[in-house]
Amino acid sequence: MDSLLIMTLLIVFCALAFDFINGFHDTANTIATSVSTRALSPKVAIVLAGTMNFFGALTFTGVAKTVGQGVIDPFTIHDETIGSVIVLAALISAIIWNLITWFFGIPSSSSHAVIGALAGAGISALGFGAINFTGFIEIIEALLISPVVALAVGFTIMTIFDLIFRSLETLIYQKTNRGFRYFQIFTAALQSFTHGTNDAQKAMGIITMALVAAHYVPTMDIPMWVRIASGVSMAVGTSVGGWRIIKTVGSKIMKIKPMSGAASDLSSAAIIFSFTALHLPVSTTHVISSSIMGVGSAERVKNVNWGMAINIVITWVITLPITAILAAVIYKLLSWLI
Repeated sequence: MDSLLIMTLLIVFCALAFDFINGFHDTANTIATSVSTRALSPKVAIVLAGTMNFFGALTFTGVAKTVGQGVIDPFTIHDETIGSVIVLAALISAIIWNLITWFFGIPSSSSHAVIGALAGAGISALGFGAINFTGFIEIIEALLISPVVALAVGFTIMTIFDLIFRSLETLIYQKTNRGFRYFQIFTAALQSFTHGTNDAQKAMGIITMALVAAHYVPTMDIPMWVRIASGVSMAVGTSVGGWRIIKTVGSKIMKIKPMSGAASDLSSAAIIFSFTALHLPVSTTHVISSSIMGVGSAERVKNVNWGMAINIVITWVITLPITAILAAVIYKLLSWLI
């Protein structure tokens, strides 16, 4: 077995490990509101999220192709070993950052981590000429715009809900709020499905990128085995659970009620799916947290724990440069060892 094949197998393993970690790191966000309002028990919510993530992962491939070519185009890397080391360094960097933020219960972005890591490893290996700046800027724009849109949509949907239901008599309103708790089962499933259509594709794109760089496949068409393996890895990771992240997103940003939980779920699901349809990766952590902030602001600005929100935003901002620098260092170490 030659060294290139061994490295490719290692990349596949690390990519699936990244997806597994993403499962208990990011997927926790998709069920945080439904768990915090007791619409679903943690165990049922985790099973639901894992199942819907798997089906979402099998449905689309556009985001995977964007991730696989948007930052660095593997077809422009003529040395198979260099291309493989770039991908491996990026994955190791993203995994390390995800584990650090998970340990401290910080809902950071796996999307930012992997995009920053790919850029850092590519620049370390081939200089700035390795970066596909058109695709990279498009991805960064999507990562920056999507949480702002989510904030606005969350605010709008919650305002509409308020206008419709707040005027009802107290008894009717209480029954309506209980009804939203049941509705959250649907919104949690929908949000988990859309999460799978976007987040699971990042590992798919990286694996296929490695296969192209190593000249094992001729195109960026995602093989079915890659889609299934990525979906299963994320689903299994979800089953492990991510209570640290659930606690932060589901309770520390604001006190969530069934109606506000449903509003935030609908908002984030709509945004994630819209960007998936555009073949653009987004940070589901950004989108979900921003939706919650928008919903909380619609109820009452003081309802939102802006201190926690600021901490989350700071983590979002520092993720790209930290993972880029970490990946650059790891690339140098790997290239020296190999």
